[in-house]
Amino acid sequence: MTDFPAATQRARVRVPLRFTDGYSVDAELVTFHGLTDGQEHVAVVLGEPAPGTLPLVRLHSECLTGDVFGSARCDCGPQLREAVERIAERGGVLLYLRQEGRGIGLYNKLDAYALQDQGLDTYEANAALGLPEDARDYTAAAQMLQALGHGELDLLSNNPDKAEQLRTLGVTVRDRVPTGVFSTAHNVRYLRAKVLHTQHTLPLAELTELTAG
Repeated sequence: MTDFPAATQRARVRVPLRFTDGYSVDAELVTFHGLTDGQEHVAVVLGEPAPGTLPLVRLHSECLTGDVFGSARCDCGPQLREAVERIAERGGVLLYLRQEGRGIGLYNKLDAYALQDQGLDTYEANAALGLPEDARDYTAAAQMLQALGHGELDLLSNNPDKAEQLRTLGVTVRDRVPTGVFSTAHNVRYLRAKVLHTQHTLPLAELTELTAG
């Protein structure tokens, strides 16, 4: 278990969320004091878990291209949309983390896109730029969860590293719940690379067939 300073809730504000497909839900957005990385991460609190049940939590890394512009080169936008509805139904929280491009930033991510257009996969492109395959650290996420009183949870994620980091940081992750598979002609190589490089729980055989096709 890693020791880290406690964060505190800074403010809570109710915000009605409206999505382009017509889905809507009311949420509470929570900001924090004392996050170790100094970033302006936000917790999106959705619903209330039933008595005796654990909250459903997603750590969602910011993706301007996918979340805002609807880029088909990743699955971030559809994952965000799915997560909001699933968490609202069960009760829990989505942590929106300012970690664009797996922590390398927006400009570097777009540079990596250019290298992917030359044949590298998403992880190889990061390495070619002299950057980590995945630079994300979830200490701030653990701080946020602690400040919200969520020491035990179910994690909505295909990424085993998220669960492992949270457990190391003292958060009890009872179960890792996979998200849907949102493949397009533009992101199938990206999804397949996630499986091969970082063991994401996605259907490798299906993604390989789509890539070959």
